[in-house]
Amino acid sequence: MAEAHQAVAFQFTITPEGIDLQLSHQALRQVYLSGLRSWKKRVTRIQCRTVVSAVLFSTLLWFSLIFTMRLCLKQLLSYHGWMFEQHGKVSNTTKIWAAMVRIFSGRQPLLYSYQGSLPNLPVPAVKDTVKRYLESARPLMSDSEYERMTTLAKEFESSLGNRLQWYLKLKAMWASNYVSDWWEEYVYLRGRGPIMVNSNYYGMDFLYVTPTPIQAARAGNTLHACLLYRRKLNREEIKPVILNVPLCAAQCERIFNTTRIPGEETDSLIHWQDSEYVAVFHRGRYFRLWLYHAGRMLSPREIEQQIQRIMDNPSPPVPGEAKLGALTAGDRIPWAQARKEFFSSGVNKRSLDCIEKAAFFVTLDDDEQGMRGDDPAGNLDRYAKSLLHGKCYDRWFDKSFTVVVYKNGKNGLSAEHSWADAPIMAHVWEYVMTTDSFQLGYTEEGHCKGDVASSLPPPTRLTWDIPAECQERIERSLAVAQALADDVDFHVLPIQEFGKGAIKKCKISPDAFIQIALQLAYYRNRGTFSLTYEASMTRLFREGRTETVRSCTSESCAFIRALEGGEVTTCRHLFRTAAEKHQHLYRMAMTGGGIDRHLFCLYIVSKYLGEESPFLNKVLSETWRLSTSQTPLQQVELFDFVNHPEYTTCGGGFGLGQHNIFILGEISLNSKYNIYAFLYDATPGYGSVK
Repeated sequence: MAEAHQAVAFQFTITPEGIDLQLSHQALRQVYLSGLRSWKKRVTRIQCRTVVSAVLFSTLLWFSLIFTMRLCLKQLLSYHGWMFEQHGKVSNTTKIWAAMVRIFSGRQPLLYSYQGSLPNLPVPAVKDTVKRYLESARPLMSDSEYERMTTLAKEFESSLGNRLQWYLKLKAMWASNYVSDWWEEYVYLRGRGPIMVNSNYYGMDFLYVTPTPIQAARAGNTLHACLLYRRKLNREEIKPVILNVPLCAAQCERIFNTTRIPGEETDSLIHWQDSEYVAVFHRGRYFRLWLYHAGRMLSPREIEQQIQRIMDNPSPPVPGEAKLGALTAGDRIPWAQARKEFFSSGVNKRSLDCIEKAAFFVTLDDDEQGMRGDDPAGNLDRYAKSLLHGKCYDRWFDKSFTVVVYKNGKNGLSAEHSWADAPIMAHVWEYVMTTDSFQLGYTEEGHCKGDVASSLPPPTRLTWDIPAECQERIERSLAVAQALADDVDFHVLPIQEFGKGAIKKCKISPDAFIQIALQLAYYRNRGTFSLTYEASMTRLFREGRTETVRSCTSESCAFIRALEGGEVTTCRHLFRTAAEKHQHLYRMAMTGGGIDRHLFCLYIVSKYLGEESPFLNKVLSETWRLSTSQTPLQQVELFDFVNHPEYTTCGGGFGLGQHNIFILGEISLNSKYNIYAFLYDATPGYGSVK
């Protein structure tokens, strides 16, 4: 009962004198405290709910803000009117657009900051593409041929074209880019011929400067600079390339740790997340060279020491090892079959895995190259040709890229084409060369700077067990590759009389000037006009790669015909008209209004559907006799060419299929043509246009 009495806060009794009320202050205090605790819990719950709601709301608001900014930036980047405005005459619309782009772009962007904001490549209307194609084909066809082609084009446009276009638009809605994956697969990976010469490309060293004559030292700085670039790439510290608007950086993802794997029907590209070593080829032997030790990157001096250890290794190559790389230079099906039969298990598989999983490939070449000696022009030709195909077995053409270091300290690179286009590797190589010379440097004796750790393990020699049958296949692949290399006629054409600065003073695009001059040279050399390919980039769009500019136009043909005896005033007018037309076509290609990639994708869809199109078959079977390209220089601002003119380079180049002329600073073509005759006409061609 005592507990019951204590639990009662008050009690009262009725007496003759009235009501007797007794209050328990202690009980009332407990009631008060209990209520207070209850309210505190309620307030705490409300606070917790408020905090959680605020966090969720602010997070949602933050993501919504980011999404909105990216969406706005994507819409802004879809505007391409600025490209079609005359130089120096910027419209108010473009000025406002540029200010908005700066606002929404943010400060100090990382390499991939703009990827989610880049617009998708638009699908042109079928009628527009057909119209542009017929316009490009007119100067190359007779009246009867053009009339027949027009009939085929109209039939395609009014029937099958619309059906194929529907599937293509469906893909464009689903995929990031409606061209790039098919372009990579069908143009590159499904090709069954050699990728050496036909596909790969190269980059050159400085023309007039060799930072050191010591091969191992040049390799040390070059490899270390490659690692510095990869580290910046992994951290996204490389500045995005911006051409008024940011360019797509998706191709940068596979620069390192990437290999092309041969298949009987199609090849594949394999990319590994990381690799801490490179594969090195020297005098017919393969080595694994670790570039990290005890959790740190090796210094240039340490890499030089390791390279020297490889060069001092006296062991001879085992049978079949010296020319093993020829398998990557020949036809793809024999290489795929040999890989499956002889390199799928055991010691051969382990050694092949070591090469394929390396960060990149390195060749220590015993030859001396460069623009040197009594015949600098001829030596420059041989230097560029060596980088293109080497000895056909001393490069691993399947690797994303191969660094080549020559005996006299010159270097260069050879790159596989399917994973990326030349401007990507040009950016890497420019960074490597400038870092080598302007940041890392060499001692007075020509060695790399820095100290050497005595605990470094020596490079590991890869072991092979190559049977006689495999050696026979290696020899057959080498014969195919050697015949292809011997069929390349190669010459570097230096033009020292004037440059792009003089062309710009005339208010003419240097690219248009060169393209028209090449058309003139071809006409003088062959007596006719030819379907001409010029590569343009589409990296204004997400995962964009290239588009074709058809440089041979009715306007350029009219100028060339008039130049052979026409009035000067008339020729000047026709030249400016041709140059403006070329610039318009280039801008259209860059902004998604090209011809060939759209027709290519329509052709692929028709094959999937089992439909035959005489129009598409005719277009896709046309042969590009003259193929041209250009690669930008000084993409990285590590030094100034004006103050250091000796640090100039020829850039790079690559080859094409048989019976083609290729021009990119250098020119190569099938040996059935005389390249010197073409250049003989090309050189005055520049002067005539000038």
